[in-house]
Amino acid sequence: MHGLKIKASAALLTAAFSATVAAQVPPLQLDVEHITVSGLSSGGYMANQMHIAYSDWITGAGILAAGPYYCAQGDITVALSQCVDKSEPAIDTAALNDKVKTLAANKKIAELSNLQNDKVWLFHGTRDVRVNKSVSDALTAQYQALMPSEQIKYIDNKPIAHLFPTKDRGGQCMSSSSPFIGNCDYDAAGEMLNYLIDDLKPASDSLTGKVVSFNQQKLGGKSAATLAEKGYAYIPASCAEGEDCQVHVSFHGCNQFADTVGMAYVEQTGLNQWADSNNMVVVYPQTTSSLVMPLNPQGCWDWWGYTGEDYATRSGKQITAVRNIVLGLSSK
Repeated sequence: MHGLKIKASAALLTAAFSATVAAQVPPLQLDVEHITVSGLSSGGYMANQMHIAYSDWITGAGILAAGPYYCAQGDITVALSQCVDKSEPAIDTAALNDKVKTLAANKKIAELSNLQNDKVWLFHGTRDVRVNKSVSDALTAQYQALMPSEQIKYIDNKPIAHLFPTKDRGGQCMSSSSPFIGNCDYDAAGEMLNYLIDDLKPASDSLTGKVVSFNQQKLGGKSAATLAEKGYAYIPASCAEGEDCQVHVSFHGCNQFADTVGMAYVEQTGLNQWADSNNMVVVYPQTTSSLVMPLNPQGCWDWWGYTGEDYATRSGKQITAVRNIVLGLSSK
């Protein structure tokens, strides 16, 4: 949803970065019964979809610059008119929540009672002109109708553009430009993780682990057809050495996949520093762009239905692929 053209040199950029990535995933003892998710922009929509579809598996979600579940209603026209930079007509959260309840009743998503103990951290920058604030407000209102409001934190007062804000990494904070990582003197990764997960240790100043690549097509199965061949994960040394570790899945935004920005999203958000000191593996699944059907020229996650009408449910292809990937990374 960042709306920038994919650079022709993207493949060369990715190859240069990928050469430094370890090819082998070590045996991992992962807690795959309870995970957390996060994402920016289309990745925020994806994190929300994963959370609602699998609230019996996902205990917390951090969502930056995105809107409510099923906002697009399976229609790209609705997505563009209501769910990105404008909301005309205004989003009907009550109608969307009726859809959520119907899906739950039909067992297309987890029972909504699973949301009652979850935590949700939401963010919208005041300088974000790509996603309208009313869209993020609608996401907040939707969650407030589905779970206790005291378990929801909404940050909407930071002068930050449409990007992932960090303490000291990335480019200009007030400008939304590739790779959409901003040096904003604001540690969104830390604020989010500390809200979602209790008793975290301080972030590491020096990383002990490394980023590894894995084959998304192999782990994700047939459902991974619209994903890139490679996905990535940050694995702290403690996890590589066999300690029991948590899992956090982070979804990049449009035009933020590795073929476009190299390892920027995987390495610069600050998530790895927190993961390193807290026995946490961070999984970074990757989309790819497509100029043929299913059309996805900006490499967005599917939040409007380009992979099929069940895109936001347990049967959704990308949701299924990501779940398969997480389960497949664990040796338990």
